[in-house]
Amino acid sequence: MADRENALSAVADAVMGIAGDLSINTVLERLVSAGRELVDARYAALGVPDDDDGFARFITAGMSDAEVEALGPLPRTHGLLGAMLTGPAPYRIADVTTDPRFRGWWPATHPRMGSFLGVPITFKGDVIGAFYLTDKTTGPVFTEADEEMVGVLAAHAAVLMEHARLYEQSRELSVLDERNRLARELHDATTQTLFSLRLAMETAAALVATDPARASSELDTARDLVDATFAELRALVFELRPPALESDGLVTTLRKHLDVAGRAHGLRVTLHTAGEDRLSPRVERELFRIVQEAVTNVLRHARASTLEVDLAFGDTHGRASRAGLGGGAVTVTVRDDGVGFDPDARSIRSRRLGLTSMRERARALGGGLTLQSAPGAGTTVRVEVPG
Repeated sequence: MADRENALSAVADAVMGIAGDLSINTVLERLVSAGRELVDARYAALGVPDDDDGFARFITAGMSDAEVEALGPLPRTHGLLGAMLTGPAPYRIADVTTDPRFRGWWPATHPRMGSFLGVPITFKGDVIGAFYLTDKTTGPVFTEADEEMVGVLAAHAAVLMEHARLYEQSRELSVLDERNRLARELHDATTQTLFSLRLAMETAAALVATDPARASSELDTARDLVDATFAELRALVFELRPPALESDGLVTTLRKHLDVAGRAHGLRVTLHTAGEDRLSPRVERELFRIVQEAVTNVLRHARASTLEVDLAFGDTHGRASRAGLGGGAVTVTVRDDGVGFDPDARSIRSRRLGLTSMRERARALGGGLTLQSAPGAGTTVRVEVPG
């Protein structure tokens, strides 16, 4: 009992030491070092998967910088590395090379390893990473007690990693706010300059006497160019400026957002509305964020040529009543003609953070989200919430 208490106290000490710095890389480095020390592993790694069967981050401990450099690019999520990302169950084995999922040492410079302990890191049902520990230095194999300690560390790691992710997002928002401020200043300064230029040219046109007709024609052309510059600046500032839901409402804000997304990515985008009504600020904000996330997924992954967004207020097609949401329900559908995907694929099941975020927003409003997709058949995301 005393050994177990001492071990859990060590976990708590490790977590407290990590929690002071929320830089994501620092958090991951300290977590993997803590895991290695807790169970006396020669080598340790913490992998954070990306959305393309690879790792966004793969932090190691126990190897020299030269050994890490010799390994080359980040590994793929195959073999035991991938197996730890498909579900919440940990896994121990005395010799990693005897596991049927072991695929050999690659590259050839990879250190040879024996005993293995893998522990997934889960947050709200999603696998967001995994601990990989090898070569127990104080015994032939990792024990059940080792598994329990790393499991406790993994539970804390999930919270720390999520906090670090949110911290990074808040910093990005701060940068965005500064960019918007600079955009406004650029807009104001440039507008004054162009206005002064236009006045100067009009004055010059009135003073030119040698060839009045030609001078006037040239200055008219210049004025047209200035007008075009004004239009370009307005478009640029709009793209930098965050959406004004409170003043414009959901429909207008969505229309502007989709227009910018379509022009920026060469995508044919349409917005269809059935009925129109102002919703509560909270509902409009959450629905906008859901659509924003869905559109971002299309732009990043779908390789689509068209994107359709349907926004229906009230029971316009009977869907609200069938969903049990009442006649005041709002339905949003985001549909693309892209490459699609298999929603049941391992890479989707284990790393569905964007979908989880959208579902949580819909549930928070008392509604729900459904997803339909298949390889080559595009994707449809439908959200229904009370109005």
